[in-house]
Amino acid sequence: MKTVLITGANRGIGLALTRRFAARGDKVIAVCRHSSPELDAIGARVETGVDVADAAALAELAGRLGHTRIDVLVCNAGILSRETFGDIDGDGFDAMRRQFEINTLGPLRTVQGLSGLLGEGSRIGIITSRMGSVADNGSGGYYGYRASKAAVNAVGKSLAIDLKPRGIDVFLLHPGFVSTDMVNNAGEISPDESAAQLIERLDTLAAADSGSFWHANGTPLPW
Repeated sequence: MKTVLITGANRGIGLALTRRFAARGDKVIAVCRHSSPELDAIGARVETGVDVADAAALAELAGRLGHTRIDVLVCNAGILSRETFGDIDGDGFDAMRRQFEINTLGPLRTVQGLSGLLGEGSRIGIITSRMGSVADNGSGGYYGYRASKAAVNAVGKSLAIDLKPRGIDVFLLHPGFVSTDMVNNAGEISPDESAAQLIERLDTLAAADSGSFWHANGTPLPW
Protein backbone atom coordinates (compact mmCIF):
# COMPACT_ATOMS: atom_id res chain seq x y z
CA MET A 1 0.00 0.00 0.00
CA LYS A 2 1.31 3.42 -1.02
CA THR A 3 0.46 6.87 0.26
CA VAL A 4 -0.67 9.02 -2.66
CA LEU A 5 -1.34 12.76 -2.53
CA ILE A 6 -3.35 14.32 -5.35
CA THR A 7 -4.04 18.03 -5.86
CA GLY A 8 -7.21 19.19 -7.58
CA ALA A 9 -8.87 15.99 -6.37
CA ASN A 10 -12.49 17.11 -6.14
CA ARG A 11 -13.49 16.62 -9.77
CA GLY A 12 -12.43 15.45 -13.23
CA ILE A 13 -9.12 13.65 -13.57
CA GLY A 14 -8.17 14.27 -9.94
CA LEU A 15 -11.39 12.68 -8.71
CA ALA A 16 -10.91 9.68 -11.03
CA LEU A 17 -7.32 9.25 -9.83
CA THR A 18 -8.47 9.39 -6.22
CA ARG A 19 -11.13 6.77 -6.86
CA ARG A 20 -8.77 4.40 -8.68
CA PHE A 21 -5.88 4.67 -6.22
CA ALA A 22 -8.27 4.14 -3.29
CA ALA A 23 -9.96 1.17 -5.00
CA ARG A 24 -6.68 -0.70 -5.28
CA GLY A 25 -5.93 -0.19 -1.60
CA ASP A 26 -3.62 2.80 -1.56
CA LYS A 27 -3.94 5.47 1.13
CA VAL A 28 -5.05 8.61 -0.68
CA ILE A 29 -4.79 12.19 0.52
CA ALA A 30 -7.16 14.20 -1.68
CA VAL A 31 -6.22 17.88 -1.72
CA CYS A 32 -8.49 20.62 -3.03
CA ARG A 33 -9.90 24.05 -2.32
CA HIS A 34 -13.41 22.66 -1.77
CA SER A 35 -14.57 19.07 -1.58
CA SER A 36 -17.45 17.56 -3.53
CA PRO A 37 -20.07 14.91 -2.70
CA GLU A 38 -18.38 12.56 -5.17
CA LEU A 39 -15.03 12.98 -3.44
CA ASP A 40 -16.49 12.58 0.04
CA ALA A 41 -18.14 9.31 -1.04
CA ILE A 42 -14.77 7.69 -1.85
CA GLY A 43 -13.61 7.63 1.76
CA ALA A 44 -10.17 9.08 1.12
CA ARG A 45 -8.56 11.57 3.49
CA VAL A 46 -9.72 14.95 2.19
CA GLU A 47 -7.71 18.10 2.87
CA THR A 48 -9.62 21.22 1.85
CA GLY A 49 -8.71 24.90 1.79
CA VAL A 50 -5.58 24.32 -0.27
CA ASP A 51 -5.02 26.60 -3.26
CA VAL A 52 -1.79 25.71 -5.07
CA ALA A 53 -1.32 29.42 -5.77
CA ASP A 54 -0.98 29.99 -2.00
CA ALA A 55 2.36 28.98 -0.49
CA ALA A 56 1.02 29.54 3.03
CA ALA A 57 -1.84 27.11 2.42
CA LEU A 58 0.66 24.48 1.24
CA ALA A 59 2.80 25.09 4.33
CA GLU A 60 -0.27 24.57 6.52
CA LEU A 61 -1.02 21.36 4.63
CA ALA A 62 2.50 20.09 5.26
CA GLY A 63 2.02 20.86 8.95
CA ARG A 64 -1.25 18.91 9.08
CA LEU A 65 0.39 15.94 7.40
CA GLY A 66 3.14 15.82 10.03
CA HIS A 67 5.63 13.07 9.28
CA THR A 68 3.47 11.32 6.65
CA ARG A 69 5.68 9.96 3.88
CA ILE A 70 4.32 10.57 0.39
CA ASP A 71 5.14 7.78 -2.04
CA VAL A 72 3.33 9.27 -5.04
CA LEU A 73 2.61 12.99 -5.48
CA VAL A 74 0.31 13.92 -8.35
CA CYS A 75 0.23 17.63 -9.20
CA ASN A 76 -3.07 17.72 -11.02
CA ALA A 77 -4.69 21.08 -10.19
CA GLY A 78 -4.98 23.21 -13.30
CA ILE A 79 -7.08 25.78 -15.15
CA LEU A 80 -7.65 26.71 -18.78
CA SER A 81 -8.79 29.86 -20.54
CA ARG A 82 -8.97 30.59 -24.24
CA GLU A 83 -7.15 33.59 -25.71
CA THR A 84 -7.29 34.53 -29.39
CA PHE A 85 -4.57 36.67 -30.95
CA GLY A 86 -5.75 40.21 -31.63
CA ASP A 87 -8.47 39.98 -29.01
CA ILE A 88 -6.47 39.70 -25.77
CA ASP A 89 -7.47 42.60 -23.53
CA GLY A 90 -6.50 43.40 -19.94
CA ASP A 91 -8.74 40.66 -18.56
CA GLY A 92 -7.18 38.23 -21.03
CA PHE A 93 -3.67 38.99 -19.81
CA ASP A 94 -4.87 38.62 -16.21
CA ALA A 95 -6.27 35.20 -17.13
CA MET A 96 -2.91 34.26 -18.64
CA ARG A 97 -1.12 35.27 -15.43
CA ARG A 98 -3.57 33.19 -13.40
CA GLN A 99 -2.84 30.15 -15.58
CA PHE A 100 0.87 30.56 -14.87
CA GLU A 101 0.14 30.83 -11.14
CA ILE A 102 -1.84 27.58 -11.13
CA ASN A 103 -0.44 25.51 -13.99
CA THR A 104 3.26 26.41 -13.73
CA LEU A 105 4.05 27.75 -10.30
CA GLY A 106 1.43 25.60 -8.58
CA PRO A 107 3.29 22.30 -9.09
CA LEU A 108 6.58 23.94 -8.11
CA ARG A 109 5.05 25.35 -4.91
CA THR A 110 3.47 21.98 -4.15
CA VAL A 111 6.66 19.96 -4.61
CA GLN A 112 8.76 22.47 -2.69
CA GLY A 113 6.20 22.78 0.10
CA LEU A 114 5.87 19.03 0.55
CA SER A 115 9.50 18.19 -0.19
CA GLY A 116 10.17 17.14 3.38
CA LEU A 117 7.58 14.37 3.07
CA LEU A 118 9.19 12.87 -0.03
CA GLY A 119 12.00 10.34 0.16
CA GLU A 120 13.99 7.84 -1.83
CA GLY A 121 11.67 5.99 -4.17
CA SER A 122 8.97 8.68 -4.17
CA ARG A 123 7.48 9.54 -7.55
CA ILE A 124 6.04 12.82 -8.76
CA GLY A 125 3.59 13.05 -11.64
CA ILE A 126 2.97 16.52 -13.02
CA ILE A 127 -0.20 16.56 -15.10
CA THR A 128 0.79 18.76 -18.01
CA SER A 129 -0.60 18.81 -21.55
CA ARG A 130 0.39 17.99 -25.09
CA MET A 131 -0.65 21.59 -25.76
CA GLY A 132 2.55 22.57 -23.97
CA SER A 133 4.63 20.90 -26.68
CA VAL A 134 6.25 23.53 -28.90
CA ALA A 135 7.03 20.97 -31.59
CA ASP A 136 3.46 19.65 -31.63
CA ASN A 137 1.71 23.03 -31.86
CA GLY A 138 -0.01 23.04 -35.24
CA SER A 139 -3.09 25.11 -34.46
CA GLY A 140 -1.99 28.13 -32.41
CA GLY A 141 -4.18 29.99 -29.93
CA TYR A 142 -4.64 29.18 -26.25
CA TYR A 143 -1.72 31.45 -25.40
CA GLY A 144 -1.86 31.24 -21.62
CA TYR A 145 -2.56 27.51 -21.43
CA ARG A 146 0.07 26.49 -23.98
CA ALA A 147 2.72 28.75 -22.46
CA SER A 148 1.96 27.73 -18.87
CA LYS A 149 2.15 24.05 -19.76
CA ALA A 150 5.38 24.49 -21.74
CA ALA A 151 6.77 26.29 -18.69
CA VAL A 152 5.72 23.56 -16.27
CA ASN A 153 7.48 21.04 -18.51
CA ALA A 154 10.68 23.03 -17.95
CA VAL A 155 9.94 23.15 -14.21
CA GLY A 156 9.45 19.39 -14.13
CA LYS A 157 12.72 18.75 -15.97
CA SER A 158 14.61 20.90 -13.46
CA LEU A 159 12.88 19.18 -10.55
CA ALA A 160 13.94 15.80 -11.94
CA ILE A 161 17.57 16.94 -11.95
CA ASP A 162 17.46 18.59 -8.53
CA LEU A 163 15.66 15.66 -6.86
CA LYS A 164 17.70 12.89 -8.50
CA PRO A 165 20.29 12.82 -5.66
CA ARG A 166 17.42 12.03 -3.27
CA GLY A 167 16.17 9.17 -5.43
CA ILE A 168 12.94 10.96 -6.34
CA ASP A 169 11.60 10.63 -9.90
CA VAL A 170 9.56 13.24 -11.77
CA PHE A 171 7.40 12.60 -14.83
CA LEU A 172 5.55 15.04 -17.10
CA LEU A 173 2.27 13.37 -18.04
CA HIS A 174 -0.31 14.34 -20.67
CA PRO A 175 -3.66 12.79 -19.67
CA GLY A 176 -5.13 12.70 -23.17
CA PHE A 177 -8.11 14.71 -24.41
CA VAL A 178 -10.34 13.98 -21.45
CA SER A 179 -14.06 14.69 -21.14
CA THR A 180 -14.12 17.10 -18.19
CA ASP A 181 -15.76 20.40 -17.33
CA MET A 182 -12.53 22.15 -18.43
CA VAL A 183 -13.26 21.27 -22.07
CA ASN A 184 -17.06 21.30 -21.76
CA ASN A 185 -17.02 17.49 -21.80
CA ALA A 186 -15.83 17.48 -25.41
CA GLY A 187 -12.99 15.03 -24.84
CA GLU A 188 -12.20 11.68 -26.45
CA ILE A 189 -11.76 9.56 -23.31
CA SER A 190 -13.35 9.49 -19.88
CA PRO A 191 -11.59 10.67 -16.70
CA ASP A 192 -11.57 7.06 -15.49
CA GLU A 193 -9.83 5.81 -18.65
CA SER A 194 -7.27 8.59 -18.37
CA ALA A 195 -6.69 7.89 -14.68
CA ALA A 196 -6.05 4.20 -15.38
CA GLN A 197 -3.41 5.09 -17.97
CA LEU A 198 -1.78 7.74 -15.78
CA ILE A 199 -1.49 5.31 -12.89
CA GLU A 200 0.08 2.74 -15.20
CA ARG A 201 2.70 5.28 -16.25
CA LEU A 202 3.45 6.18 -12.62
CA ASP A 203 3.76 2.47 -11.80
CA THR A 204 5.91 1.42 -14.73
CA LEU A 205 8.10 4.29 -15.93
CA ALA A 206 11.74 3.67 -15.00
CA ALA A 207 13.96 5.95 -12.95
CA ALA A 208 15.92 6.53 -16.17
CA ASP A 209 12.77 8.16 -17.58
CA SER A 210 12.67 10.83 -14.87
CA GLY A 211 12.34 14.28 -16.38
CA SER A 212 10.68 13.07 -19.58
CA PHE A 213 7.33 13.92 -21.21
CA TRP A 214 4.77 11.16 -21.81
CA HIS A 215 1.27 10.67 -23.15
CA ALA A 216 -0.81 8.69 -20.67
CA ASN A 217 -1.09 5.92 -23.28
CA GLY A 218 2.65 5.29 -23.06
CA THR A 219 3.83 7.31 -26.06
CA PRO A 220 6.78 9.68 -25.49
CA LEU A 221 5.99 13.26 -26.50
CA PRO A 222 8.23 15.93 -28.08
CA TRP A 223 9.14 19.08 -26.21
